[in-house]
Amino acid sequence: MQSQDLIPHLFRTEYSKLVAVLSKFFGLDHIEVAEDIVSETFLAAMETWPYQGIPDLPTAWLYRVAKNKTLNHLKKHQHFNKKISDGFKKSNTWIEELVVDLSEQNIRDSQLQMLFAICHPSISTESQISLALRVLCGFGIDEIADAFLTNKETINKRLFRAKEKLRTEKIQLILPSDEEIKNRMEAVLKTIYLLFNEGYYSERSETLIRKELCLEAMRLNFLLLENPLTNQHLTNALMALMCFQASRLEARVGGSGEIVLYQDQDASLWNNELISRGNYYLTKAAAWPVISVYFLEASIAYWHTIQEDSGEKWENILHLYNQLLAIAYSPIAALNRTYALAKVRGKETAIQEAEKLGLSNNHFYHMLLAELYRDQNPAKVKSHLQKALELCKTDSEKKLIEKKLSKV
Repeated sequence: MQSQDLIPHLFRTEYSKLVAVLSKFFGLDHIEVAEDIVSETFLAAMETWPYQGIPDLPTAWLYRVAKNKTLNHLKKHQHFNKKISDGFKKSNTWIEELVVDLSEQNIRDSQLQMLFAICHPSISTESQISLALRVLCGFGIDEIADAFLTNKETINKRLFRAKEKLRTEKIQLILPSDEEIKNRMEAVLKTIYLLFNEGYYSERSETLIRKELCLEAMRLNFLLLENPLTNQHLTNALMALMCFQASRLEARVGGSGEIVLYQDQDASLWNNELISRGNYYLTKAAAWPVISVYFLEASIAYWHTIQEDSGEKWENILHLYNQLLAIAYSPIAALNRTYALAKVRGKETAIQEAEKLGLSNNHFYHMLLAELYRDQNPAKVKSHLQKALELCKTDSEKKLIEKKLSKV
């Protein structure tokens, strides 16, 4: 791999690890110092590797340079953080005694602690996700702005306010108490889930599917699974859901960049390894005597990985949707249910149920009705497709709808 390809790859995988460890080292009130040092480390790689060659152990090189830059910073700013200097001799020798722990265990611990710090209840949901993208996923300001369909100034202000909260609330980079973990888990998992969904279906980007976001969400969730305190029912259920959904990413986009609907996907492109992992985590989640939204959604996603278009499959999906709507109703879940209803009880029943929802401003609603009216009423198929084309925001969906319109 050439340096122009390797450095961005390492930035994506190592940036968050270094920032988390150095933020723990300096304290969250100096998170910008950690970010600056890590950015300078990668800049050094960009300036050095193309001319001197890629080191034999590039990751170790980055860690060594980050450590050296940390020590250099401390020597230049011996009083920048009284907390660090307390207990050490007031000379350069105390700096040499400090150890930046970049062991695998400390990296995992620091990232997990950072995740809970970011999801502090005093920080808004949008800011939590923005900070997670920046600090835990290594996304640039431009990338975050694209993800939220806004400008850099807005993202910079959002990040600034979030970091100010970290300071004013005196949030520490430690794993919270058992009770606090319990209270904060919902926000942590919601942040991960929203991150995954932004990758799975993004209306804010020219690219409908952003695999790197899905992978980052799964990586963060895996950190939770590795820790006994956070390896819970919801964590396993969410991991199962993401594995099942991610297993079909390759099949969701056609050769011309158009979105491919579930019923039209090439099942040979589904990732069987991810399906197997999803089954593993779903089984683990089932060990807890609870039924959660993530568990029901994961169970629905599981049945969608079954290729056979059988009555048993759609009966189970319909039953699971009924359970899901009973504990957490949402119009979109109700809309998705109508496709399973069509498979089980016929299109006429499904059309009646769908039209009761009245989601006339939702392009998925019109796409579904166009599918249900297919082979029955070409005029309604065309009308719903035209309305869906007006409402949808992504180029890949417009290509799909235009393709369907050309066949009516």
